[in-house]
Amino acid sequence: MSKRSFRTRPSHSADLPCPCGRPTVYGRCCGRLHEGSAKAATAEDLMRSRYSAFAVGDEGYLLRSWHPDTRPCGVDLDPRTEWVRLEILGTGAGTPFHNEGTVEFLAVFREGGREGELREHSRFLRHGGAWAYLDALDG
Repeated sequence: MSKRSFRTRPSHSADLPCPCGRPTVYGRCCGRLHEGSAKAATAEDLMRSRYSAFAVGDEGYLLRSWHPDTRPCGVDLDPRTEWVRLEILGTGAGTPFHNEGTVEFLAVFREGGREGELREHSRFLRHGGAWAYLDALDG
């Protein structure tokens, strides 16, 4: 990966509810992971923080939390996309005691006044002691 720096577009106050859907404020939830003062303890925690990174436009965090074997050069974040809601549909392994795990989720978004959804069954691996997004499972 190149050594270019990735722009973070913080657009979410630390005192607002966290986009990931947990009942706490962003600054005490995913915001800590985005700024690097905490690491995801589980694959689900990483999934939620990545969703929140899409919601707040944090390209740098998305790339840092992507496994190097599958990480793209950049992420195309459209500022017109509003991420509305995250639902965790299921998890497999991915606890603090595992080295790999899966998270199935449904992410609801709004673009141009129309709602859409993204459903994915994601794979996560530990890399360098931290959880990293690997890829989406087929099917």
